[in-house]
Amino acid sequence: MELLRVVFRHYRWPFIGVMLLTLLSAALGIGVIAFINHYLIVTDGTAITALLPFIGLIALLLAVTLGSQLALTTLGHHFVYRLRGRLIKRILDTDIERLEQLGSAHLLSCLSSDIRNVTIAFVRLPELVQGVIITLASVGYLLWLSPPLLLITAIWITVTMLIGWWLVSKVYHHIRITRATDSRLYQDYETIIHGRKELALNRDRARHLLEEVYGADARTYRDHIIRADTYHLSAGNWTNIMMLGAIGVVFFLANGLGWANTAVAATFSLTLLFLRSPLIQAVGATPTLITAQVSFDKLRELALAEYRADFDLVETHSEWQSLEMRDITYRYPAKAGREGFSVGPINLRLERGEQVYLIGGNGSGKSTLAKLLTGLYRPHAGEIRIDDEIVGEADWHRYRQRFSAVYTDFHQFDRLMGPQGGHADPALLDNWLQTLQLARKLQLEEGKILDTELSQGQRKRLALLMALVEQRQILLLDEWAADQDPQFRRAFYRELMPRFRELGITVFAISHDDHYFAHADRLLEMRDGQLRELTGDERALASRDAVARIDTP
Repeated sequence: MELLRVVFRHYRWPFIGVMLLTLLSAALGIGVIAFINHYLIVTDGTAITALLPFIGLIALLLAVTLGSQLALTTLGHHFVYRLRGRLIKRILDTDIERLEQLGSAHLLSCLSSDIRNVTIAFVRLPELVQGVIITLASVGYLLWLSPPLLLITAIWITVTMLIGWWLVSKVYHHIRITRATDSRLYQDYETIIHGRKELALNRDRARHLLEEVYGADARTYRDHIIRADTYHLSAGNWTNIMMLGAIGVVFFLANGLGWANTAVAATFSLTLLFLRSPLIQAVGATPTLITAQVSFDKLRELALAEYRADFDLVETHSEWQSLEMRDITYRYPAKAGREGFSVGPINLRLERGEQVYLIGGNGSGKSTLAKLLTGLYRPHAGEIRIDDEIVGEADWHRYRQRFSAVYTDFHQFDRLMGPQGGHADPALLDNWLQTLQLARKLQLEEGKILDTELSQGQRKRLALLMALVEQRQILLLDEWAADQDPQFRRAFYRELMPRFRELGITVFAISHDDHYFAHADRLLEMRDGQLRELTGDERALASRDAVARIDTP
């Protein structure tokens, strides 16, 4: 199974050490049975003198068994810790377009359900490993006692296990369905949480969501998890009862047909009783391992970036004077038989310290251009140059770190960070706090924001503050002023933007505030995936009424 393969690849020698401990535990278990057979069943008059060694042997068996289980469980938790960290790092390294295709619900279900399933499987892994090893050791001991009895018993146990594995295969089928349903349930949870205001206003929609959307997914999950549990319980009970039946078969062959004496039959039965518990535990652990295999399959289907330990951190960027996009094109994947929206070819040149505004209607490609410019999307054709040096395949992580951005769907972090991830410059931070009118609103403690209960406009100011204290070279603002009150919007264009120019910050702003377009060095328009610059009368017209310009066919 994938779990064992991955563990052996990353923790080979610790895993081998744990396996040796498990082998010793199995040998001691068989040794206890042999001790009972030799000193407490077969040999007369030695029971009293054998009691003390017997107690010592039991104590040693307890210590080794517990030690092997704890060692394997500890190893498992270390592995899961590493697996979770590697998965998160791969998500951080994966291109945004792939993450958007997957969706947050799918990613969250993998980070929670799938990692949890692997953790549970690792906790149950000792039961499977020990069950297999103890079974093999017991078979060897029974072969030494009586090959004929072992042959019949082996056939009996083989049939038992084959039927048990068939039942377990049914568990696998239903677990796969429940895992697929789990992702849909996460989407339902997101809809309920993020749409809570609309659902409170429209109870018909709330009823439909609960009874028809969530209800259908929840019923599917319930029905298949019940079936999985039914097959699992059937496999456990089948194994348990058939092992008891094997003891009856042994005594029938020994006493009824004379294949062995009573002492051998008793030892055989004692060994089978000893073997019964590990086998039941192994069968009981199998569904969790199957679930882990399903989770590994789901994690593989994510098609995330390969794991890399480093973050491609950049201590200092070289000075630059121009950034140029040459013949950049990008096309979204086709959906439902419809061709995906395409952008480009785009040709754009930005100069250091320049302030460029972009307008365009909904679906015109503005946000796509912003993601292409910042390197979040990789173009399908064309090239980006910094001072005539092409940004190569290996340079994307470094290229992105030239930008700070506040997108319309920005995430509100709770910690301020300066250049290279250090503390923000105190003087610079204090200055921007005053300028953005956040000094009295925010409570900071060593760069951590303690109070994030802000209005949307204040949240955007906080996001801009975080971008500014990073001291990056290029600032991208996506409809940043849309949620600001008229007074602060005026201050932003007439006071903050000139300060950005003085600091040498290049600003690329998506905006429809036509009254302030005169402050831009250049005005660009995105229409149907095509970019063009507005000059002369066209710019003057857009500056008087940007909305009318957008709606013009």
